[in-house]
Amino acid sequence: MMRTGLKAFGFTDDHQQLYDTTFRYAQDQLHPLLARMDDEDWFPDDAYKALKDVGLLGLTIPEKFGGAGLDFVSSALIAEAMSYWNHCFSASWGASENLCINNIVRNASEEQKAKYLPRFVEGAIGALGLTEPGAGSDALGSMATTAKKVGDTYVLNGRKMFITNGPVADILLVYAKTDPSAGPHGISAFIVEKDTPGFSVAQKLDKMGWRGSPTGELVFEDCVVPAANLVGGENRGVAVVMSGLNIERSFLCSSSVGIAARALDLTIDYAKERRQFGKPIAGFQLIQGIIADMYTDLETFRAVSYQVMKEINDLETGGGGRGQVHLRTAMNALYTGRAVMRILDGAVQVHGGMGFMRETEVNRLYRSGKILEIGAGTNQVRQTIIAGELLK
Repeated sequence: MMRTGLKAFGFTDDHQQLYDTTFRYAQDQLHPLLARMDDEDWFPDDAYKALKDVGLLGLTIPEKFGGAGLDFVSSALIAEAMSYWNHCFSASWGASENLCINNIVRNASEEQKAKYLPRFVEGAIGALGLTEPGAGSDALGSMATTAKKVGDTYVLNGRKMFITNGPVADILLVYAKTDPSAGPHGISAFIVEKDTPGFSVAQKLDKMGWRGSPTGELVFEDCVVPAANLVGGENRGVAVVMSGLNIERSFLCSSSVGIAARALDLTIDYAKERRQFGKPIAGFQLIQGIIADMYTDLETFRAVSYQVMKEINDLETGGGGRGQVHLRTAMNALYTGRAVMRILDGAVQVHGGMGFMRETEVNRLYRSGKILEIGAGTNQVRQTIIAGELLK
């Protein structure tokens, strides 16, 4: 296993220690779960709750609310280490830690933080409810879920689709239109608890990859949410959404480093062991070329991902969704998604027939890789963002 120390990229000894500690824990405790998660689409709830005991829950939650008070860079590096050994588990952990918890940390009131953040530290699972059956890439403009103010409550009606952790989440950050006439600028964010009357999980979705990280369709039928659960102010959800999406793209790229590094290591090991024509296939130049390209892609997007992580580490509240941050995170995600797919394709190619078998780890990685060109904005959306910012 060839690994460049984080200090070479300008990170601290503390960052390296966090990475190494998570890496060893994931190797011992999470990697053995991967096969069953993928085969049975099984979510290991006990393993998730056990993260509390090793300090891997509520990483960006301030210490006064029971969290670790770490910065975004630290949480992203931990995601990379976890993804190397079990990307499916890391997906659910990241959806809670980054998409849900970190958005609440950045945007909620002190009262909301005091009420909800300690629960995450104790093991509550979070989810983000944005996309809908008819609102994917145009998540804001085409959003159909509404929230109507009734007294000191809001009544939510609508559906959310492709929601990571939806079937198992305890606390959700949900977006709905409070002023449909205002389009994207009439959206608000709400904290919704799973036992809220009117909220239900319509179905758990059957995916080709990231299995064991449950994804679902959610339904809100006259779901009554206290007005105190409104996050960031009425009709101000767009700032929460866009800031969160920029952070999510960078977080996803960091997780991708772990996935790609695992695929490369598996491929190198296999090439050294697999013998054809009387010698290991690692001795053939065409195989060497594939591995060299895999390594080059990995190290290129790793360096870019680390740089962008640093650029957004101190992103101001409400920042993102425009300008340099929007441009850079979209660029990072566009290149990373393509590079990871090239790496995973090379891994399956070197493994040959074995790479086509569902039970091999490179096959599990390959089936999950495609979401990196779709999630947090498709490649085409990323291209549009990049061009739009450059051509202003």
